[in-house]
Amino acid sequence: MALKHRIPVSLRMNWKPVAASGVFLAVCAGVFGTGTIRPYVTSTASASGATVITDLKGSAELFDPSKPHEVKLTFTDAAYEDMLTEYFKSGEKNYVEADLVIDGTTIPSVGVRLKGNSTLGSLTWNGEGRQGGRGPEGGFQPPEGFERPAGGEVPGGGFAGTGGMSLKAEEPENLPWLISFDEFVEGRRYQGHSQIAVRPTSMGSSTLLKESLAISMVDASGEPSQGYAYSAFSVNGRSSGPRLLVEYLDEGYAEELGDGVLYKSLATSSFTYKGEDQTSYTADFKQINAKGEQDLQPVIDLVRWVEQSSDEEFAEGLAAKLDVESFARYLALQNMLLNFDDMSGPGRNYYLWYDLTTKKFKVITWDLNLAFSGDATAGPNDAMSMGGFGRMRQGNQRTADQTGEQDAAAGRAVPSGGQNQAPDQAGQPDGQGAPADQARRRPGGGGMRMGHTLKDRFLKTPAFKKIYEEQYQKLYQDLLSSGKAATLLDRAVASYQANEGADATEAQKELASLRETLTTRTKSLGEAFAKQ
Repeated sequence: MALKHRIPVSLRMNWKPVAASGVFLAVCAGVFGTGTIRPYVTSTASASGATVITDLKGSAELFDPSKPHEVKLTFTDAAYEDMLTEYFKSGEKNYVEADLVIDGTTIPSVGVRLKGNSTLGSLTWNGEGRQGGRGPEGGFQPPEGFERPAGGEVPGGGFAGTGGMSLKAEEPENLPWLISFDEFVEGRRYQGHSQIAVRPTSMGSSTLLKESLAISMVDASGEPSQGYAYSAFSVNGRSSGPRLLVEYLDEGYAEELGDGVLYKSLATSSFTYKGEDQTSYTADFKQINAKGEQDLQPVIDLVRWVEQSSDEEFAEGLAAKLDVESFARYLALQNMLLNFDDMSGPGRNYYLWYDLTTKKFKVITWDLNLAFSGDATAGPNDAMSMGGFGRMRQGNQRTADQTGEQDAAAGRAVPSGGQNQAPDQAGQPDGQGAPADQARRRPGGGGMRMGHTLKDRFLKTPAFKKIYEEQYQKLYQDLLSSGKAATLLDRAVASYQANEGADATEAQKELASLRETLTTRTKSLGEAFAKQ
């Protein structure tokens, strides 16, 4: 992850107490001599306003993918059942108090909870799904414009976008988890992290090489990314294959980015202006750091301006509010990685970083578990579709079944000028009726939405579209044409296989499949750029 080399925010914000402590220690040295002073508790103020009481160092760097790791979780059956009962009843993901061992370091009383939205769509307990979920029997509801494959069945009981994922509460070692080091012990971090994410085992892949490769490619692009590593994993003595651990974008992550505020887009986010009352945006964005010092106003200002500015104002003024080259790279990467579920996808997976010095936003990639799941021949101006859902309709156009053509075939890219289109209330493509984000609701208000006003307007503006194409070609040369992506894939495979319980046969199978995807992607994009 590209970081700013600067004095830490916490030190700059608290230089007076640090200086006073230095004077005090100097006095102590003069009075008491050269005796060693060993503090039992170290306390510093973080950029979030919270106090970091202790930062556990561990025995090895957690997000070092070149080394094997081991994670063990232990919690009581009663606490786990209480957590499941609440989740299946209300959808609330409560924390369970657990003991954790990471690479031999024991950490008592951490908090662990289920993580994800679409990921948990197929979760069952005693053979039953969560009632009141977003799909049949608590499963995941496909977006408007998609049709299920013939017969209406989705293999594995999950939603097809994850390759037929199926999760069982009786197998906690396979579930997606969020581990919080400070949920029950205030101010505790592990190697600077307050939280880490544990990916599930059954996303249509036991190795999750697609996600680790995608993370590596974003990092190699120079854009903010996340650390990752594979680890042997067990819950209450039950072991799974190696799990993918991913760095969570928490307060510590924000501190490393520099002097600014980090905001998480929520799955319910609409990116629509709702007035100046900040409480109206609680379902849209969550502030991660600088709480009590900063607020949501910069995001509200951006949303209002993007929604209300004229085309001319948008073209002339966006660069003063957004790092447009970084955003162009973000969009190019999502297309290159065949990632359907980006900021314009159903999960609204992205973060906003607001730099307090430049007063500009940067969009940060998050949650790449659906990367490399689309059509490898997709062009740089094609929208991504979620392959397993079947056919995708655009506006009021006929489906592929009606036309007998492949323009909207399942898993194929849909030409749309780089946008994910969906009909609005008037039955017209976005931009010809209601505001884009309002237009992406299923009848009755449920289901998934596609598209994002900022992304859509950016790619419709000629000057920004040119920047997008220029940045895409640079990324193509650096990541694909150079062979760098293939090298990163080899490293990801080696990281997985270094851990206990690795399935070498499955790893080689998925390696071969991803190599083929990269080869096809490189050839297809090369041909597309040659025509421009």
